[in-house]
Amino acid sequence: MTDNAERVALITGASGGIGRASAERLAADGFAVVVHYSGGKERAQDTADAVRRAGGRAVVASGDVADETAMAAAFDLAEREFGGLDVVVHTAGIMPLAPIAQMDLDTFDRVQRTNVRGTFVVDQLAARRVRDGGAIINFSTSVTRLQLPAYGAYAASKGAVEALTLILARELHGRDITVNAVAPGPTATPLFFEGKSQEVIDRIAASNPMERLGTPQDVAETVAFLAGPGRWVNGQVLYVNGGAA
Repeated sequence: MTDNAERVALITGASGGIGRASAERLAADGFAVVVHYSGGKERAQDTADAVRRAGGRAVVASGDVADETAMAAAFDLAEREFGGLDVVVHTAGIMPLAPIAQMDLDTFDRVQRTNVRGTFVVDQLAARRVRDGGAIINFSTSVTRLQLPAYGAYAASKGAVEALTLILARELHGRDITVNAVAPGPTATPLFFEGKSQEVIDRIAASNPMERLGTPQDVAETVAFLAGPGRWVNGQVLYVNGGAA
């Protein structure tokens, strides 16, 4: 494995929330970063600018994570600008909520396309193009264990992400590439806050043993560990949730 100063990371969904925190955290560790976005161009540029202001190297890439051609172009950019790719952090995803009995099937299909097909596309490209000694970090959710009402479609998609993660780790036998999934609990991001009242947010925060929501920076610390020193952690799902059940 090369020194971090020579390493390159692609972070999907890096226009905000956990993706942005991960990009900034890895850049602080010496990674050159590719800041990927789908619908937040200005926010992605803000992330890249923040990395550069801190003395790091960053470029911006766009594309639908479920579109193999668009994502191949993002991988091409990493190789063209920085000479290769060592770490892929796949945070991009969507989370429409509704009870199973009420969810529109088109919405269900959209969740599975982005979260499952998107992970498959990104992981397939990463498996082919991440350099030996690298890391692939997917994102699941603690909701797969918490079984919260209205999260059925989202939790189902993340269950599939976990299965892909654990199988890919074994398929990359012999290449010294780790493949893990990070499963955050409730985290203070725009995706989490969407559609929730302050009362609901406060109740969720109070229910945690730490009596607060997680922060994107809390989660990014785990990403940095898996991308750097955590070389003996492979084929695992890491629950990063402050002790939520």
